[in-house]
Amino acid sequence: MLEEFTDKQAQWEERSKDGKWYVVHTYSGHENKVKANIEKMVENRGYIDDIFQVLVPMENYIDSKGGTNEFKERKLFPGYVFVKMVVNDVTWFLVRNTRGVTGFVGPGTKPVPLRDDEVTKFGIREPRVGTLEVNVGDRIRVCEGPFQDFTGEVNSVNHEKNKLNAYLSIFGRETLVELDFDNIEIF
Repeated sequence: MLEEFTDKQAQWEERSKDGKWYVVHTYSGHENKVKANIEKMVENRGYIDDIFQVLVPMENYIDSKGGTNEFKERKLFPGYVFVKMVVNDVTWFLVRNTRGVTGFVGPGTKPVPLRDDEVTKFGIREPRVGTLEVNVGDRIRVCEGPFQDFTGEVNSVNHEKNKLNAYLSIFGRETLVELDFDNIEIF
């Protein structure tokens, strides 16, 4: 059974190389709903081999109000969702007719894929294949994002979501922060 799962995952990874990133215009404020709706339709209708990833690019920032520093998140491109997919009549129709979508970015009704340099410029990264061997208590260094170059200690690990919680020393205080496996290195 494990071999069957590995074969399917390898086939999916090979097929995802054929996918390109497209930008979908949405109603402002509906980006996360559109992302969830597309992901749900892909799962329910079985198009997991044609639509690979849906992304709402976010950035973390520090908001200083009233003498306190608060970590917040905001959308990098309000009104837009990025979709990695193989475009055919069915996938185009599925994404285009998702509630909250106003259309693909491109001339007329033909979506135009992002070039590789644009994908890199927008900070879109492919998820790390496989899992990172990280355990509670490991020392890590953040190599990307707003906490870049901070070091800390792992508090908890979620291998299914490829995320961990770590205590980082920020402004002289130990602060618990959630990080993606892609953003850290173990030392």
